[in-house]
Amino acid sequence: MTTVVPEVVLAELTDALPPRRVLTDPDTVRSYLHDEAEWAPYGDAIAVVRPESTAEVAAVVGVCARYRVPIVPRGAGTGLSGGANAVAGCVVLSTERMTEIREINAAERLAVVQPGVVNDVLRAAAAEQGLWYPPDPASAPWSTIGGNVATNAGGLCCVKYGVTRDYVLALEIVTAAGEVLRIGRRTAKGVAGYDLVGLMVGSEGTLGIITEVTVKLRPLRTTQPRTVVGFFATLAAAGDAVSRVTAAGLQPAAFELIDRFCLQAVNAWKHAGLPDESAALLLAQTDLPEPAAAQEADAILAEFTAAGATEAMQSTDPVEAEALFDARRLAYPALEQLGQAMLTEDVCLPRQRLAEMIERIVAIGQQRDVQIATVAHAGDGNLHPLLLTPHGDDDARRRAQAAFDDIVSAAIELGGTVTGEHGVGLLKMPGMARELGEGVLAMQRAVKQALDPHNILNPGKVVA
Repeated sequence: MTTVVPEVVLAELTDALPPRRVLTDPDTVRSYLHDEAEWAPYGDAIAVVRPESTAEVAAVVGVCARYRVPIVPRGAGTGLSGGANAVAGCVVLSTERMTEIREINAAERLAVVQPGVVNDVLRAAAAEQGLWYPPDPASAPWSTIGGNVATNAGGLCCVKYGVTRDYVLALEIVTAAGEVLRIGRRTAKGVAGYDLVGLMVGSEGTLGIITEVTVKLRPLRTTQPRTVVGFFATLAAAGDAVSRVTAAGLQPAAFELIDRFCLQAVNAWKHAGLPDESAALLLAQTDLPEPAAAQEADAILAEFTAAGATEAMQSTDPVEAEALFDARRLAYPALEQLGQAMLTEDVCLPRQRLAEMIERIVAIGQQRDVQIATVAHAGDGNLHPLLLTPHGDDDARRRAQAAFDDIVSAAIELGGTVTGEHGVGLLKMPGMARELGEGVLAMQRAVKQALDPHNILNPGKVVA
């Protein structure tokens, strides 16, 4: 990067934007410097800008491109890999004020939104039109659509209905040169040229800045789901149940795992009264119409029993089912209430290797003397081990980081990937390099060089 005087850049940004878009107060700027990734490094920013339109984003990029100033795009800051962490001398570009839902088209079953629209806000607006936006990360009450697209977020429903990439039809982006482009389509089908939308989804702001998103919607579900609950004496037994359900060809609409430690944390925080005596709880939900729902629920129940569930049952009580799924959504914030540092893993395995991977995680926790809580989108093999350490305990931190690396290595060894939905950011760059190999990394660097030759868009992330 060319050395520039920050005051010059700030003066041009201030001139290019309406009032109160550029923030320089040190305390305010400090609150934008990093996401939720524990121990991921971050630098100081010269300013935070909060544009409200595509034209304003393009103006910011134009100034930064002229002076080769790095730009770090940021949504709600709920990321868990360091992807939104500031780098030294950068401008943090927050999309928090780009919150317009521009269109919900019931006939075409699509929505057009700015990137700062919160996931749950879009879902609620779609529901008013009898439509449904399925991607539902646990951070859905806070995370934004732009951030979801940048990391290709998943969620509880992704096992049956897919992840963010499956719903993005078109994007408006600002390139590293400050040019505004539209890529993708509004039609149900289209193969004109390379899939540039697919390239941008999951690129974590390193190839372009998203300023508008067109997503497809589904009809709102109207069936009453059936929920199957299984309690297991060991995490490995729960993993075996997942493998059995998968091998039987069953496809729940949601399929989640919560371990005892997470359940206890939710109970302590919310006084939820959830059963927390077993090592793990499996939740499977079917949303098929009757009588197919009953048949699928019975089949899942049988597989839970065959895997050795100490207790298994099914329920059609929506209040009870929602309370159990809330426990899954609340696991991460509940663990935060314990007042410890929490390093969040995100590995994804072939579903038939899930039980083996869970056993590896338990062994790694014992070997490294690290408390590891586990939640999972079990139906698609996506595990989230949560490594807990006391604040200020450097030795515990080193052990946790070593355990983190061990889990990454185990996932690769078992044919998995180092990140299923949280993104590469900073924390997963070494693991990604081991997973992909130099040839694939070279291709990724070539794409980055072509689209961002001066390396100003979120530099140092994903591909260094």
